[in-house]
Amino acid sequence: MSALLVRDLKLAIRAGGGFGLALAFFLIVIVLVPLGVGPEMDILSKIASGVLWLGALLACLLSLDRIFALDHEDGTLDLLVTSPLPLEAVIMTKALAHWITTGLPLVVVAPLVAVLLGLPSNGYVWLAISLLLGSPALSLIGTFGAALTLGLKRGGLLLSVLVLPLYIPTMIFGSEVARRGIEGAGVQTPLLLLAGISFGTVAVLPFASSAVLRINLR
Repeated sequence: MSALLVRDLKLAIRAGGGFGLALAFFLIVIVLVPLGVGPEMDILSKIASGVLWLGALLACLLSLDRIFALDHEDGTLDLLVTSPLPLEAVIMTKALAHWITTGLPLVVVAPLVAVLLGLPSNGYVWLAISLLLGSPALSLIGTFGAALTLGLKRGGLLLSVLVLPLYIPTMIFGSEVARRGIEGAGVQTPLLLLAGISFGTVAVLPFASSAVLRINLR
């Protein structure tokens, strides 16, 4: 499985749509918001956590259609499905590769660019914690969506339509963790709900994705 992970990481970087594109898109969103909303730091600081989470969510969408597409085009996916490796483990590995190239860089960069939105200093840690805890769910949900739309023409647009509603609870609780951390309120409830979403996706979606893949490849 480690060899498959290394291969997927290399493909994500070489084929485009990896962490570089996701980070560039994320930075563009963060820069455009002050230009559209205005330079008033009081307003920006109130919406900072939600905007940062929205930017991370949209950045994760960019490379979802490549999770299985490249392997499907060259026949590698058929070999993986028929190999002795559990398909659920293969899907988890691909989701992990997507998170490493997309989600993890956003976890590192988001607190650094939060200064552009006037995020209070006591919110940096909670923003990073919420992204670290919630971004794996984005990759796993996206992997499930990529499995559903595999082989469809213009599947990228349909993938976004399918995945975005499923992303909403993660974004709500993730931004709520950061907001409550800034205000000094209790973060236990949204933090536990965010963790529950991530652990729930780990427990359920690899099996759902493997079932969908087997159906699509018949």
